[in-house]
Amino acid sequence: MAELNLSNYINGESVTSASGERIDLVDPSTGDIFGSAPVSGAEDIDAAYRAASDAFPGWRDATPSARQKAMLAIADVLEEHAEELVDLESLNTGKPVAVTMSEEIPPMIDQIRFFAGAARLLEGRGSAEYMEGFTSWIRREPVGVIGQVAPWNYPMMMAVWKFAPAIAAGNTVVIKPSDTTPVSTIRMAELIGDILPAGVLNVVAGDRETGRALVEHKRPDMVAITGSVRAGMQVAESAARDVKRVHLELGGKAPVVIFDDADVEAAAEWLAVAGFFNAGQDCTAATRVLAAPGVYDDFVAALAEQAKNTATTFENGRLDEDALVPPVNNVNQLEKVLGFIERAPSHAQIVAGGARQGCTSAGT
Repeated sequence: MAELNLSNYINGESVTSASGERIDLVDPSTGDIFGSAPVSGAEDIDAAYRAASDAFPGWRDATPSARQKAMLAIADVLEEHAEELVDLESLNTGKPVAVTMSEEIPPMIDQIRFFAGAARLLEGRGSAEYMEGFTSWIRREPVGVIGQVAPWNYPMMMAVWKFAPAIAAGNTVVIKPSDTTPVSTIRMAELIGDILPAGVLNVVAGDRETGRALVEHKRPDMVAITGSVRAGMQVAESAARDVKRVHLELGGKAPVVIFDDADVEAAAEWLAVAGFFNAGQDCTAATRVLAAPGVYDDFVAALAEQAKNTATTFENGRLDEDALVPPVNNVNQLEKVLGFIERAPSHAQIVAGGARQGCTSAGT
């Protein structure tokens, strides 16, 4: 594959950033640089929001049937390019191709078609004479221009979760993918560029400062992010100053409790999937287990056996596209995971794993 040199997608066109600054893109499976993406600044964000603002009146006034037709066409074109998108997502995230094709593409396309239908079902909930001489009713209208920041753990799916419902409801969008995983989002915008009016969907790539500028900008009527609790607090604080609406999907912990009467083998089998899928890079991943004394030793042994028998993308020194567990996505996340092992207390015992696999390049 030729080296990818990505561009922003603003007002229906692929454009480079105003500054020309770029960031390298790393294949987490190999540590190799396979392309670069723009680092967008204030001028780029201004342009994207201006395009979204100009497009909003026409898209807001489009009939639900017109928006549904566009959404169904989006689902069709992304489904037609599923293999390309999966290859790009695998390159950019390190995820196994087979798992991405089976676990992400079907629900992603289904979600777009669901919101296509939902676009025609918006309704008021009440109409009556609540005041003498007046009739009152509820009219549902789009919020307006929405700024969105998507994460790196499910870049393709999370982008769809954000822009599909917003666009179906008549809003226009400026979305920023993670700095480490912009590839699939930008490609999706390019693929659907001829379906939507220019400016309805805009993608700006960049780093953390780009994301900060996107949510702090005066123009959006609403901002939506998926990220850490700390990031969510910062976004909510910033949005409060401009009385913006917010939608926050924030990370957390997902403890699991194993009682004495549990089926230990079944619990270990399912928790291996819940904890190891996508290298544990899920907001709902099973991050810790509290086992009752009566089953503790048996459960630890069973879970250790599951870990030893769970294939990673590097199995016996080779890349296995069908394996369950990919590499972690980026260097920062790798260092965070390794830090847990390095800081393990003296009473802790590592019963499976504990060492890096695959190549030794950054990002694996």
